[in-house]
Amino acid sequence: QPPAFGFLFDVDGVLVRGSQAVPAARRAFQRLADSSGRLREPVVFLTNAGNCLRAAKARELSQALELQVSPEQVILSHSPLRLFSQFHQKCMLVAGQGPVEENAQNLGFKHVVTIEALRKAYPLLDMVDQSRRPKELPPPTTGFPTIEGVILFGEPVRWETSLQLIVDVLLSNGNPGAELKDIPYPHLPVLACNMDLLWMAEAKMPSRFGHGTFLLCLENIYKKVTGRELKYEALIGKPSTVTYRYAEYLIKQQAEKQGWKAPIRRLYAVGDNPMSDVYGANLYNNYLKSAHQNQVQAGVKRSLQASSPQMEDHLELRKDCSNSVESCESILVCTGVYRHNADVPSNMEKSKTESVFHGHRDFCFDPSLVEASHIVQDVNEAVQLAFKKENWS
Repeated sequence: QPPAFGFLFDVDGVLVRGSQAVPAARRAFQRLADSSGRLREPVVFLTNAGNCLRAAKARELSQALELQVSPEQVILSHSPLRLFSQFHQKCMLVAGQGPVEENAQNLGFKHVVTIEALRKAYPLLDMVDQSRRPKELPPPTTGFPTIEGVILFGEPVRWETSLQLIVDVLLSNGNPGAELKDIPYPHLPVLACNMDLLWMAEAKMPSRFGHGTFLLCLENIYKKVTGRELKYEALIGKPSTVTYRYAEYLIKQQAEKQGWKAPIRRLYAVGDNPMSDVYGANLYNNYLKSAHQNQVQAGVKRSLQASSPQMEDHLELRKDCSNSVESCESILVCTGVYRHNADVPSNMEKSKTESVFHGHRDFCFDPSLVEASHIVQDVNEAVQLAFKKENWS
């Protein structure tokens, strides 16, 4: 029988910790594959990482899982940006690390400027690090293009430089070499990928700062300087609904490619981070329910405060996605950010920490959205659970 379900696997904390595979991951994929190593179910790797190319992440996963993973099975935090074609012809400032220019070009952006290129063009802007300050007054910059928008791919290496230059671009309406007159508002479009405040690596300390922490800094600096809120044209990556809609589209593409005729009815989203993985899967589950009821529930709409009109258009993906998927169940594992009965330090009162919201400011805090449908020890148990629910062996 062809499968009527598919998996959305988070990567860090579920399949790997830093560069090391989680032991349960290989056992899980032995269950998922047939004797020849081919997957018997559609699988998408849904990660908020964004500092690499899809092909590189696919190679990394192939090696870690001892299984052939194709780039078409990988969704990075920025992958849905290929849907935002209205910005593809604009000159965009790109921030982050890794191959940011190549990533932007692969997503359809034709004209991009990196933070480093902007710093070199306007050396008087980057003044925090005294060792990098120009020793002599540089000649005026000529011929540099006007920036028309900002893409935040992920946390940069030098936060102070990126924070300074991004704010400069927003305050100057894309001309940071010009004399500042009136501060424009609304400011230039900002598209941000990956809202994770924290992520899990090999360190024994609970979690490492993610791009959500960088966004928190940028938002507060902009408000402190201007007195106004930084606005996003789009927030993508988990827990954004558009990212899960895109994942559903890729799941269905895989099923069609394999010739599986049964429609995909259920998705199982396996993650380690309640705020991104569980919140996102539950939010998408609510969206699926409301879509089938032909109405938008108030709770879902509130949770999508960050969505622009363009983003809401993309939530449909009507041309490519029929509404066969009925549910998206969240499965939380204990091998990453979340630790069962150990996620709250013993010297803190649990009643105080329960109200701490690690999500992005533009997403409402609904306690029900961070409650997983199921909590299991690891990804192998998550696969076993889904198989049992699907009566699949």
